[in-house]
Amino acid sequence: MVFQTTDRYGRTVGRPYVDDLDVSAEMIRMGAAWAYREYLIDRSLLTLEADAKADKRGLWGLSEARIMPPWEWRRSGDGNQPGSCQIKGNINSKGDRIYHVPGLRSYGATRINESKGERWFCSEAEARAAGWRAPKS
Repeated sequence: MVFQTTDRYGRTVGRPYVDDLDVSAEMIRMGAAWAYREYLIDRSLLTLEADAKADKRGLWGLSEARIMPPWEWRRSGDGNQPGSCQIKGNINSKGDRIYHVPGLRSYGATRINESKGERWFCSEAEARAAGWRAPKS
């Protein structure tokens, strides 16, 4: 492990190596991991990630609706969505049925209560076909 810094909790942030192999770089190159930008010192990892994405290696070969960076998943607080369907169908206080896709500002704060009729969707087309709309800008 090569020490790089510490996070806000005082934990060591580093790069793991096996002999001369940079494990982080190899995982990103194969499309098996994202480059975590918050503590990123070596910007070349972004190039490896972009190349993997362009070549659709690993997770980048999956549908965009099926992947979510771990830091977004943790921030969303929703580890219980069924399967890989990540679009949140929320009903607001006026009864409007609104869907939220990962990456939108409202996504992390939106909670799903299935007992109120809220639900998960696997695509925006599925949400629209069920009568839900995108959030207003």
